Amino acid sequence: MITIDPQQNNKRDNYKLMIGSIIPRPIAFVTTQSEEGVLNGAPFSYFSIVSSNPPTISLGVQRIKGKMKDTARNIYNNKEFVVHIVDIENLLKVNETAATLPPEESEIELAKLTPVLSSKITVPGIMESKIRMECKLVQAIQLGGELTNTDLIIGEVVQFHIDETIYSNGKIDAKGLSAISRLAGSDYATIGDIITIERPK
Repeated sequence: MITIDPQQNNKRDNYKLMIGSIIPRPIAFVTTQSEEGVLNGAPFSYFSIVSSNPPTISLGVQRIKGKMKDTARNIYNNKEFVVHIVDIENLLKVNETAATLPPEESEIELAKLTPVLSSKITVPGIMESKIRMECKLVQAIQLGGELTNTDLIIGEVVQFHIDETIYSNGKIDAKGLSAISRLAGSDYATIGDIITIERPK
């Protein structure tokens, strides 16, 4: 067994250990809107459930050399965003949105994704996703000490939109959703085998 003290590692080495160990990670494709009305879209795999009552998610948005990403800045400004679950059918287009663009250019336009109006917030989502969640900001926490390197976004889901072909009796068909997960490097994974084990009572 190899034992590693993260304090003795550089940032890059810790990053590689984290993304190589904590797998698979669900991918949130997040749309936000700038004050100028530009629709921004970007994928994030530092993403998880926080609570189901109220329905709440978390999103870790890494900064680049201390500079806030468009996604975090837009959420701080208008306190709204849409989370989409990335699936096998939209993965290639979502991957295009990971390109670094200036704030005045839209990744949605670059990837030729289709904006769709939201019900309870002003930020549009995209039509190419089987599941999208309209979210309002609950809390944003700046992490990293003196030099913030991550914006931890906590948002409440205020509206779900689910493709009727994967929804039945309040449940989501995992195979039908065909969600994609993030591994390390350029690697992704599909759902694969599903193992059912009853929880002990």
